[in-house]
Amino acid sequence: MQKYPPLEEWESELTRRFPGLSKPQVIGLALWSFGMVLAKSCGLSAVITMLAPLLVVKENSLRQRLREWYYEAEAKKGVQRTALVVSGCFPFLLDWVLSLWNGTQFALALDATSLGSRFVVLVVSVVYRGCAIPVAWSILKAGDPGAWNPVWRQMLKQLKARIPKRMTVLVLTDRGLFSQGLFRAIRRVKWHPFMRIKRGGTFLPATGRTFKPLKSLVPHPGTSWKGTGKAFKTKPLSCTLLALWEEGRDAPWLIVTDLPPEASDACWYGLRVWIEQGFKITKRGGWQWHRTRMTDPERAERLWLAVAVATLWLLSVGGQAEDSIPESTFLDVTAALQQRKRQRKATQLRLVSIFRRGWCTILVTMFRQAPLPLGVFAPEPWPQPPAFEEEEGPPMQPYRKEAKKTYP
Repeated sequence: MQKYPPLEEWESELTRRFPGLSKPQVIGLALWSFGMVLAKSCGLSAVITMLAPLLVVKENSLRQRLREWYYEAEAKKGVQRTALVVSGCFPFLLDWVLSLWNGTQFALALDATSLGSRFVVLVVSVVYRGCAIPVAWSILKAGDPGAWNPVWRQMLKQLKARIPKRMTVLVLTDRGLFSQGLFRAIRRVKWHPFMRIKRGGTFLPATGRTFKPLKSLVPHPGTSWKGTGKAFKTKPLSCTLLALWEEGRDAPWLIVTDLPPEASDACWYGLRVWIEQGFKITKRGGWQWHRTRMTDPERAERLWLAVAVATLWLLSVGGQAEDSIPESTFLDVTAALQQRKRQRKATQLRLVSIFRRGWCTILVTMFRQAPLPLGVFAPEPWPQPPAFEEEEGPPMQPYRKEAKKTYP
């Protein structure tokens, strides 16, 4: 196998970022993630077709090497072989993101995506500039019984110690993932849940005496409400409720959080949509994972490490390139921006995603034989909460762990 300077640079960067991996594991991760970027695919054959002529190596030899990287130990050839422990890489992956992060606000999104009838992937992602970077995940066989909350709690626990206390961390979830157990689990790690709930419940405002239907707080488009109180009459949850029904939407956003009303706004929930764009680039919009023939969830989890590393690389480079574009060179989209401002969107208009911008930047740099770009993260500011006319209740009491009680 011939040496290729950009690949050697990338291998050196991964050695620094993942000190817990052995040298063969780092080399395999470098080959996979670098080949994915060049091929714009996570398919084994696509990566081999790109790397084999570049490194002057036989395709079958490279195929076996790349396969063994995600194999379990007993399936590998030779002695003293070990399997890659993916969960041990989650803290290092998050450390990498944080080392390049500019700012003290940090938003994580929790969501699930499926691959046909084979897999369900539970993912914790850092949302960034209209996209998302996976930093922890668990791949399950579709249809297998079992609760998801223990999996979410385990992943949050693995990431807890890596984020500095000075940072404000928002954890966003959609309606399908809401549970009081997960709400409390997020608070236990000292982060702020920002969870959408269904509109069929009730809420007792701190200044009220009776529970009110949630739909009565925002009865029609163009209305909003926020305040503290207790959600759900059967099992009351002390929280802040943020309700917003924007014009043109079919249903309102009903968000429960532990943040005080004056320091939060429902429009921040727009950040959660970015994880869906992250799933899109993992599949048809980028790495083509929907074409995989894998059936083993543990092997798929290991392959996702290379997907996450390649995504982190492209988004850091693409976001930095986007941030450096002079505003005077943007197209005039005044009308669209004014409409977006009225709707308080959480992202700017983009003609080119930072994923594609990062991919193009890396390729052009290698064509020019310049040093490999690594990028930084320059997050967009969160939308500023607008003034509300509603009278807000008193702030919530500090969270205290309840003794002798467990949550599902």
